[in-house]
Amino acid sequence: MKKLFLLLCAAALFIMCSDDETTEIIEQEMMDEEPMDPPPPPPPPLTFPAPCDGGKAGEIYPCYGIDLIYHISLDEMNASRGNDCWGWTDSTTGKEYALMGLDNGTAFIDISNPALPIYLGKLATQTSSSTWRDIKVYENHAYIVSEASGHGMQVFDLTQLRDVNNPPENFQITAIYTEFGSAHNIVINEESGYAYAVGTATFKGGPHFINIQEPANPQPAGGYSMGSYSHDAQVVTYTGPDTDYTGREILIGSNVNEIVLVDITDKNNPQPISTIAYGQTGYTHQGWFTEDQRYFLLGDELDELDFGFNSRTIVFDFSDLDNPIEHTQYGGPTTAIDHNGYVKDNNYYLANYSAGLRIIDVTDIANGTLNEIAYFDSLPENNTASFTGAWSVYPYYESGHIIISDINTGFYLVK
Repeated sequence: MKKLFLLLCAAALFIMCSDDETTEIIEQEMMDEEPMDPPPPPPPPLTFPAPCDGGKAGEIYPCYGIDLIYHISLDEMNASRGNDCWGWTDSTTGKEYALMGLDNGTAFIDISNPALPIYLGKLATQTSSSTWRDIKVYENHAYIVSEASGHGMQVFDLTQLRDVNNPPENFQITAIYTEFGSAHNIVINEESGYAYAVGTATFKGGPHFINIQEPANPQPAGGYSMGSYSHDAQVVTYTGPDTDYTGREILIGSNVNEIVLVDITDKNNPQPISTIAYGQTGYTHQGWFTEDQRYFLLGDELDELDFGFNSRTIVFDFSDLDNPIEHTQYGGPTTAIDHNGYVKDNNYYLANYSAGLRIIDVTDIANGTLNEIAYFDSLPENNTASFTGAWSVYPYYESGHIIISDINTGFYLVK
């Protein structure tokens, strides 16, 4: 028994020594290994302006040919989501202002000193918060609609922004138009002095006509049911190549699955002109004329999701309004969904959701050639086909500045 006890003790001692040696060997091997690379340092705090350098602005935002001038977060505007945007230039002072739609109201930003824009305050939503809000401007007044129930059309005298002494302020409406409740969009023809609310419960979702020639006293002026819900529209006093309609007020409606053209010069007797559909339709969302009113650039909001291709812009030849035809298609470099787009001179400024602002040269559109020449991605995390990122853009300031309203990250001033 004694011998057995001694043998067990010797075995235990051997195992303990072996464990110690093994531990020492492992520890020595770990010490001999190359040290792990430290994690990359975080990007420096964002300062403004942030030039586009090496493909990024402020080492955060992917870009090409566009500098970030300033950014205001949703938190700074006490909001959870962003949506539409528009601009106003004060003809008396020359100052430029940005108007940004939020889930809970409309923000007003003085960008006359682009190095240090001032968030002046907010006009609260008329009823409840909503994902959807839309804004246009006519004669120093903003006209605001929303999908919020019972919202109506808010009218706000923008000259109040000249005298904001203690920003941010809580602004009050100048007037309210209540001939409809919710609306998806508001369209204005500044030449005629008429506004057109679309996507309301009136006229089966077609355009609801409003006389705003007295800006603070909007008056109902009829409407037109186009046979289907109208999601968005552009209205122009026509100067394009089809001389049959020169000087007429023409509405181009983006109506879910087709484009509808209507002569609405006589508000009491609108006249349908034509309709046109296209292949692989997801949701006919929004479009805009080229400067010569020959071509119409259309964005479909669901085709990227439904069919799996890259951002698609469909171009129509409207040189004969009675017989519009599809002209060409442009495919973007990402799978992001195209949302709102506007033409200025020979450039198409597209809010491309998760891919941010894309600027596309349409100089050679007659030959079917469109080329991306610049971009700024306000949502750097991804460029997927999702309803995140840049909702809208506004490129019409004389200064050349562009504003981006981002659903997730707020307001951007770029150039």
